[in-house]
Amino acid sequence: MRVIAGKFRGRKLQGPGPLAMWLRPTGDRLRETLFNILGPEIEDSLFVDVCAGTGAMGIEALSRGAREAVFIESDPRGANLVRRNVEALGIRAGAMLLESDAVDGLKKLSARRVMADFLYVDPPYENVEQHQRILGFLDASHLVAPRGLVLVEHHWKASLPERFNRLERARLVEQGETMVSFYSLAAAA
Repeated sequence: MRVIAGKFRGRKLQGPGPLAMWLRPTGDRLRETLFNILGPEIEDSLFVDVCAGTGAMGIEALSRGAREAVFIESDPRGANLVRRNVEALGIRAGAMLLESDAVDGLKKLSARRVMADFLYVDPPYENVEQHQRILGFLDASHLVAPRGLVLVEHHWKASLPERFNRLERARLVEQGETMVSFYSLAAAA
């Protein structure tokens, strides 16, 4: 794994190792595709990496000019990977790690009254219930900025709703067996 573009371009990120079955990092190719779609909107944004794993998504956002990345990771091994990757790149400001369950971490952010421009949600593929819980919380909260996006990585077999009360799917990107659903606030929300 490596950082694709920006000020940390080409720098390697530490992964879980080839035998680690507890983590499925977002691949370089998919990260490149997604950040090419997001383009310059990343600059000066607040990017939240939910179920962060290695922290690759949030680090890529920081590399491309995000003002802040918040990493939410419940597994101590993943939180340690995020911490080590951030430290190895010498990131001293603009990175915050919340070691907690995804929804609990989002509640902590919500209590700070922040609005995120981008939230990348990547729980284990087999845990579709967690996808639903996170999306349900985001739909009811005010964490998503008015022009913000919630990007949800999931297996192509997982069926996620097209619409919630406030969030609706605006785009679907497919790469192999992986899908990324882009949710934004509905026009009437």
